[in-house]
Amino acid sequence: MLFKNATIYTMEQDPFIGDFRVNKGVFTEIGKNLEPQNNEDTQDLTGFNVYPGMVEAHCHLGMEETAIGFEGNDLNEITNPITPNMRGIDGCNPMDETVQTALEAGITTVAAGPGSANVIGGTFFAYKTKGNCIDEMTIQNPIAMKAAFGENPKNCYKGKNIDTRMQISALLRETLAKTKEYMMKKEAGKDLDYDQKLEAMIPVIKKEIPLKCHAHRADDMLTAIRIAKEYDIEITLDHATDSQVILDQIKESGFPCICGPSLCHKDKFECANDSFETPNKMYEKGILFAITTDSPFNPQQYLPINAALAHKAGLPENEAIKAITINPAKILHLDNRVGSIKSGKDADFIICTKSLIDLNNTIKNVYINGTKAV
Repeated sequence: MLFKNATIYTMEQDPFIGDFRVNKGVFTEIGKNLEPQNNEDTQDLTGFNVYPGMVEAHCHLGMEETAIGFEGNDLNEITNPITPNMRGIDGCNPMDETVQTALEAGITTVAAGPGSANVIGGTFFAYKTKGNCIDEMTIQNPIAMKAAFGENPKNCYKGKNIDTRMQISALLRETLAKTKEYMMKKEAGKDLDYDQKLEAMIPVIKKEIPLKCHAHRADDMLTAIRIAKEYDIEITLDHATDSQVILDQIKESGFPCICGPSLCHKDKFECANDSFETPNKMYEKGILFAITTDSPFNPQQYLPINAALAHKAGLPENEAIKAITINPAKILHLDNRVGSIKSGKDADFIICTKSLIDLNNTIKNVYINGTKAV
């Protein structure tokens, strides 16, 4: 299928008026003056903008269902602070209406997983927002292991297993150390009892997936960085609310940040400095970052509104759009498939009347894997 005369925002180069071709679910050609081949289906997109499908780097879409109570809440297993064996894919209902609403808004790929009640909460996975079977929608599982610092685990286990930040760090270190020991014995062929939790942590130790660190306060982010260096693991700093005061340390660490949610009430002390100015500070410092809704804390469909407000607070428009397309794809290590319009990548794209972050924009169509989904 050939699409002609669109203003194309590839996220790989400056926008231009041109054409692109889709075949077998991927982009095959992007350029100017492309000619139809053998009665090829052709659409004229004169006057429309085309963007890659948006990517959400941190959410719980489908795991805390809408308009329902505990029956549809599968976000946090608050029975033990160490639950790496929980798998987000097992708690996600793709038929919840929030997934369809996200699709209609142009969010085509999300990373979803457990919440932040536990020090280690379980695995995130990435899926496309079109379908009714989560196994068929999933494009990578696992994609990260959730960890949490600060007020959430302290609050959930107060007077039980955790009272201080020191204990959070101690539990995490203990698990990482036990996993290393378990893995070494396993690789050496020694007899040992199967441990489901430690098995789940092996990909973190091997740096096959990052530890996805819920951290708002600067001291918690620095603790996450400290532990990552001690155990030679990869992490992402999710939320990064107080990052403006430690930008140099974050830059030096090389770890990316996922900023937000900011379009919500500051419901706890560690979110007191939440600001839409933070993404621009990260951009100016040269830190790889994405913008998140952390849905359902912000409805998933408001991802471009979050980017628009970051733009209003100083982030250049193109960088704001990158923060919800190619940047999260890079952070998730999915940029070989999604996040930009490029030959060989999944043909996920949005046809719009205006800028993706213009509140007056209307989405004409959303395509996933080259098929019209909206």
